[in-house]
Amino acid sequence: MSTMTAPAPGELVAPTARLVLPAGDLNDPVYRAKWEAVRRPGIGGSDVAAIVGLDKYRGARHVFEEKHGRDVVRDNEAMEIGREIEDFIARLFSKRSGVPIATPPGTLAHIDHPWAMVNIDRFALWDEETGAVAGPVECKNRSEYQLEEWEEGPPDAPALQCHWGMAVGGYDVGYVAALVGGNKLRWHMVERDEEMIGHLLEFCGTWHERHIVDGFPPPVDGLETTKDLLGRLYEVRPEAIAEVDLRKAKELRALRADLDAQVKELTKRKTAVENEMRDLAGHAEVVKVGAATAWTWKQNGNFNEADFRAQYPDLAAECTRTVEVLDMDLIKAEHADAYNACRGRRLLIPKKGL
Repeated sequence: MSTMTAPAPGELVAPTARLVLPAGDLNDPVYRAKWEAVRRPGIGGSDVAAIVGLDKYRGARHVFEEKHGRDVVRDNEAMEIGREIEDFIARLFSKRSGVPIATPPGTLAHIDHPWAMVNIDRFALWDEETGAVAGPVECKNRSEYQLEEWEEGPPDAPALQCHWGMAVGGYDVGYVAALVGGNKLRWHMVERDEEMIGHLLEFCGTWHERHIVDGFPPPVDGLETTKDLLGRLYEVRPEAIAEVDLRKAKELRALRADLDAQVKELTKRKTAVENEMRDLAGHAEVVKVGAATAWTWKQNGNFNEADFRAQYPDLAAECTRTVEVLDMDLIKAEHADAYNACRGRRLLIPKKGL
């Protein structure tokens, strides 16, 4: 295993890209502002899966709002931990795979498509002696629940990020390494796919022209995070009225009503199937077909407080304790602005037709 220092900015580290911003400390506000300014008009590796609809956490509208200067990203603990342990994941990948690695020099942009940018986590090297760059290494930190997704190959989003690194830099090979559950490393090699890279550059180039250069917002999608985005994107103006076309309003209401009816029917059908499975389980917790587990029906669901209080009143009294809670009535009465600022927005559709 070997972790080399970044190649000098003048060295050829990417056949089809140039260095547009040397690496720096992202915790430094001055450098971070410069880094964000350089990246904002372009499309980076973390944007691609969102743009093509294969990111579970971000959609095209998230990318659009970010590129137009709206602060729509909420940093969280998982993101912070991912940044902190990136170096560990990279070193462990190098140790397990035998692939030497190096730290990239900074932000790269494609020579012919300058809007196509990438910040590669680590360079994979062909060998330590020459330090020749083979391609990108993308490092991910994932939960235990995602282990199955990493067994046969990298999931779509990190695979696309790796393809994008190869597309921008002109590399023939790349790697995706993930620390899953904090104690299992899974890594996969990704070979250059000219058809895939051509499609990505064409699709993202068109998207860049339409939504970043021309400024037209992309349509919203069905991600829960997009619902959260829209709730934070617009500052609420109490009692303000937005006028919409009658035909559009009727179309959306009718479509929603139809989908709502389908959801209810499918939910009933799903419950009927699950009830049959419960009935077949009977008193047993585990249902098997030979040695294989078909399904389980274990008593490990949500605790029913009402049942506990009714069946075990003495235990309930013994186990009751006083806890501190926010006085919501006091907040509403004396701090209305703060209360309203922290309220979510609900979408309500009147039953009465238009």
